Amino acid sequence: MYKDFFGFVELPFSIVPNSRYLYLSQRHKEAITHLQAGLGDGGGFAMLTGEVGTGKTTVAKAMLANLNENTKAGLILNPTFSSRDLLEAICDEFRVAYPQDATLKQLNQAIHGYLLDNHKLGWQTLLVIDEAQHLAADVLEQLRLLTNLETDTRKLLKVLLVGQPELQRLLQTTQLRQLAQRITGRYHLLPLDEKETADYIAFRLHTAGGDQQLFDRSSTKLIAKYSHGIPRLINLICDKSLNLSYYKGNRTVDKQTVTQACEEVMQFQAEIYQQDKPNQTFEWPVWGSAAIGVLAAVGIGWGVTQQLTLKPSLNVQPLNSAQTELQVSSPKVSEHAVIETLIYDQLTNEQRDLLLEQNQSSLAINELYQLWGYRASVRDNLCLSEPQSTMRCQRKMATWPQLVQQNRPVVLELNYQGRVGYVILYAIGDGKVEVLNGSERLRLPTSWLKPLWQGNILELWQAPLKETLRLGMEGPAIAILDQLLAQAVNEPAIGTEKFDAALRERVELFQRWQGIRVDGIAGQRTLELLQQGVQPDAPELKEITEEQA
Repeated sequence: MYKDFFGFVELPFSIVPNSRYLYLSQRHKEAITHLQAGLGDGGGFAMLTGEVGTGKTTVAKAMLANLNENTKAGLILNPTFSSRDLLEAICDEFRVAYPQDATLKQLNQAIHGYLLDNHKLGWQTLLVIDEAQHLAADVLEQLRLLTNLETDTRKLLKVLLVGQPELQRLLQTTQLRQLAQRITGRYHLLPLDEKETADYIAFRLHTAGGDQQLFDRSSTKLIAKYSHGIPRLINLICDKSLNLSYYKGNRTVDKQTVTQACEEVMQFQAEIYQQDKPNQTFEWPVWGSAAIGVLAAVGIGWGVTQQLTLKPSLNVQPLNSAQTELQVSSPKVSEHAVIETLIYDQLTNEQRDLLLEQNQSSLAINELYQLWGYRASVRDNLCLSEPQSTMRCQRKMATWPQLVQQNRPVVLELNYQGRVGYVILYAIGDGKVEVLNGSERLRLPTSWLKPLWQGNILELWQAPLKETLRLGMEGPAIAILDQLLAQAVNEPAIGTEKFDAALRERVELFQRWQGIRVDGIAGQRTLELLQQGVQPDAPELKEITEEQA
């Protein structure tokens, strides 16, 4: 209705997919880079996750549109298949002939024949499955079996799974642990931030032939807040704003109209998207009037302390600037002061700003490399490890218990309403955690950090072994393999520089334990799992003792 009124050649905020309106934010471009790396030589599976409406399908289609001519790609949308249905859908997508009422074995044979033919012609085969969170566990397992066909250097079928965050949880189940271990590239797509939201709106207005300044800065900021940076919700709000302005006869979109549009659209969205209601009552903890005095005196902020111990007391006095001292505990992070919270309630805006202060992952990765005592290159800092480097960087999903068990510093990607920050997990213990934010070491309750962390990490590990090792080979690399395997399976080292039958048996033991193909060859996947798991020279997480806490 408003198209002609505002001079558009077409509706700018339609939620119908249109390649002309393909907007790739920095996050979308980063996702494509990481997924392409994960699906590179040797990779079999990659996974892209994100909330509803964040642009996952946009990323997948952008990847498909930019494939080289040597790749045969297929896209399956909205799968709700049985194992047989999935195989038939794959055959249909790649135009592979199969008998009517074919069995699973016949379908597998048809697909394997197609993959082998492509390989002989020098073609790579890529399958993209959208809405993969709807696939049942047995169907995903069937998909894994399809990727067993491989050469010494690469998989004949590569698969990109695209889905909502439920897909991450599905792959963390015991039943699917083998599939989870085969995923070599992971990326969780976050919503747009305020600037990206404004750029996104201006891009769509311009593409539709309209005025890019139709929504001013205050309006786009409001839209970013209400929509949580989710492109589909941005479209709905902008479309509603233009409709309301049209009915009012206004050729500009004022903030009052945008506010009305936000409220009308968001009232019908899921509860997790609702804005906090104003004037909510807050119940003070029963700490006594002196504790409330501490709240006022420190501005509900973080004080700089030395070995500060919090104990319940009615005689607590607020710290002043003359009483505070800097605490430096580790030579590797001597420039960092420990800043500990005084109030056990919830994060204030100032505290959250400190956690989100470092908004470039490359700076955090560089600092993580320093903890390893490694001088990183520009490619290293972008998590694109140099081919000749003995260090590897990977973006992946993890759970908190996994980080505790691994006991190594990693970069945590934090997110608050679309705003992203990066910190290094540095120390844990006694219900508290210490993180490095680039300039300081911050200590806070673990329960405060977890709501800001959605499971995305960047981690480093040493990878001295790069080439495939097999029976009959000799040299220093074999000795390193022997030492790593001994630590992995908790047995004495064989003490050999020759890949003999005993070492092959140990490789098979490790492969069986990890749930991967058992062939006795230390290939790329075996070496990756082995070297990620065994890191004798890795820095460890510091321990926060009861005295420190």
